[in-house]
Amino acid sequence: MADPRNVAHKKKVTQEKHHHEAKATSQAARKFRKETKSRDGGANQTAATTSAPSTPADTKEKFQPGDLEKSLAVLAKLKDLEFHSRANIEALAQLSLTIEEELKQREFAEAIGVIYSAQEAFHSKIAAFIETYQTKCESLQKPSV
Repeated sequence: MADPRNVAHKKKVTQEKHHHEAKATSQAARKFRKETKSRDGGANQTAATTSAPSTPADTKEKFQPGDLEKSLAVLAKLKDLEFHSRANIEALAQLSLTIEEELKQREFAEAIGVIYSAQEAFHSKIAAFIETYQTKCESLQKPSV
C-alpha cells in the first residue's frame, strides 16, 4: 500500500482544494446576490413572478431569485460529502493494510474489502452527481433570455 506520509500529504492537499472550492462557491453566491439586488433595485420580485400565471414550460426555463443561492448551498454540501467520502476511502485503505499485514487478521480482510468497495461505489456515484448538479447550477447563473 502507499506510504502513510504520502496519504497524509494527499489528504491535506485534498482538504485545501475542497476548502478553496467552498470559498469560491460562497463568493459566487454573494456576487449573484449583489447583482440581483442592483438589478432589482433592492426590491423583492418574488411576488411579481408568482402572481403571473405560469405554464409548466415557463417554470422549466424561469427560476426564482433564491434558487441559485440554494442550489449553490446544496452543491457545497454535496462536495463536502464527496470530500469526506474520499477521506473514508483513504482511512479504509489504511485499516485494511493494518488488518491484513500488521495484525495478520485475514478473516476480516474480506469484510473490510466489501466496505471499501461500497464506499468506492458511493464516491463514484456522488462525483458523477456533482458534475450533473454543477451543470445545473451553471445554467442557473446564466439564465436564457
